[in-house]
Parts: sequence; C-alpha cells; structure tokens
Amino acid sequence: MDAQRTLRRQVSCVGIGLHSGNKVNLTLKPAPVDFGIRFRRTDLGEHDVPATVHHLASINLATGLARNEVSVETVEHLLAALVSVGIDNVLVELNSPEVPIMDGSAAPFIYLIQEAGVKQLQARRRFLKIVRPIAISRGDKRIALYPSDHFKVTYSISYDHPLLRHQSRTLRITEESFVEDVAPARTFTFLKDVEMLRQNGLALGGSLENAIVLGETGVLNNALRFDDEFVRHKILDAIGDLALVGYPVIGHLVAHRAGHALHTEFAAKILDEAHAWRLVEAPADGAAATADAAALPARPSTPRLAN
Repeated sequence: MDAQRTLRRQVSCVGIGLHSGNKVNLTLKPAPVDFGIRFRRTDLGEHDVPATVHHLASINLATGLARNEVSVETVEHLLAALVSVGIDNVLVELNSPEVPIMDGSAAPFIYLIQEAGVKQLQARRRFLKIVRPIAISRGDKRIALYPSDHFKVTYSISYDHPLLRHQSRTLRITEESFVEDVAPARTFTFLKDVEMLRQNGLALGGSLENAIVLGETGVLNNALRFDDEFVRHKILDAIGDLALVGYPVIGHLVAHRAGHALHTEFAAKILDEAHAWRLVEAPADGAAATADAAALPARPSTPRLAN
C-alpha cells in the first residue's frame, strides 16, 4: 500500500440520482501519478472538478463539489469506496449533476473497482498523519481527530425516534474492514420526512430499493444488513467527506451527530491547522518517513455494469 494506485482499466455503470431522479451514466477511468480524484461532467465538456475541500459547494443532505459553472452532487459514497481501497488517482466521468445512488451504500462502487482491477504506479503514496488533536463543535454536534498509528473512526448518533435513540461504533478502517463492515451500510431516512423532501425537490429518485426508510414502528423495506447499520453508514459518509483533504489520513476520527456540513467544515479546518499534521511517506522497507508539507510535492488542488 506504499505505492500510489489507480485502476487497471475503465469500468462503467448506470444508476439513478437520489435527489434528481435522473438516469446517470458513470465511468471510472485510470489516471496518472498525482492526478488525484477528479469528476468530469461529460454533458458539459472537458471541465474537471477536483475532489478537494477547495471545491466544496452545496451541502444539502449530501456533499457537492463545484468548479466555475460545473458541479457534481452526492459524491461521498463513491469517494469513501475509492479512498478506502487505496485508489489515489482516478477520473470519474458522469453525464448528469449527481453520482448515482445505486443501492444507497458504497458496495456497488466497491464492485466496480474490483471489476476494473487495481494498478500500482511508480510513485509513493503520501499520508496526512495527525500529530496534535484537531476539534470542532457546533452545539451538540462535534468532531475531532487525534494522533494514532492507523486510521480509526469512532462515531455516535442519536435521534428522537423510538427505534434509533443511540448507536455508537468504533472501527479501524482497512481495505478489508471497509469492504466487509462499512461499504454495505445504506443511507437512511424517516418516513415522516419523505414527503417534505419531495415537496422541496429532493429525494426524487429515492425508493425502498436505495434507502432504509424508518416508520414509527419499524423499517419499511428490507431487513437491516447490520444491527447498527445506521451508524455504520455515518462512518461511511465521514470517510467520504474526509477524503476531501486530498490525502489518506492517519489518525483517530471521533464524531458525534456530525453530518455532512460538519464533516466538510472539519476537512477544511484540518488543512488550515498545518501545525497539527505532517505528510508521511511509507517506503518499501516499511519504515515511515516524514516531512513537512512544503518538503513534499503537493497533489494538484485542481484533485449495474454497463455494456
């Protein structure tokens, strides 16, 4: 995992935008060293939107990016899948403003990546290693990063709902643990909110096939994939939003009731507090090498299968 990685070949899928309800064609393409993760709207020409916090746009129940007049929405599940299996460089092409929701989890994107295969590149990966705590809070919502020797997430949620008072989970995030324990966790909503969302032009592509819907007495659709699927999905969202710092993180992320707005605000705060982290390379011999941010070349800030 010390070499930068991209896909071995391009791969495509077709899905529906969760909020727009539009059909979306999405293609993942291999990319060179230090390209980063970039989105390209094929319906708007050759304009890329890098997946960095510098291009953060709307946060409306999902994470959106924009550059000039080009925008892309609902990027977090795909980003979580890419960074968790170590894909550093990839071009994401889509012909609509929204990444398809698929089944509401990151598992279909993991399948796409596995179908494409992974290729190592001739450059070392760079990690953002936390050396001092960073924290932010807004009322009863809070999020922090603490020094650790690996990437770990502790997340807790609490809702005023009889079936979802409180859930908490801690996971060390590796490729294996993400694929098995996080990626299958689906997005969720409450039945009482569905009509309000649609009246506001949201969740137009939402259905019982791509989200867990909670009524007052239970889950309306399929059985849960995990007893604590709700908090696992929040971990998934946090991983995807944290990807916007532009480097894989080494640290312990601790969040309570945070959500996309606080996740992404926190990603910006991390980059602002450069005294609290170092860029780290992992040489082939496994011994960690560290450097100040200025000493390493920065990644450019501009970062169902189809037949």
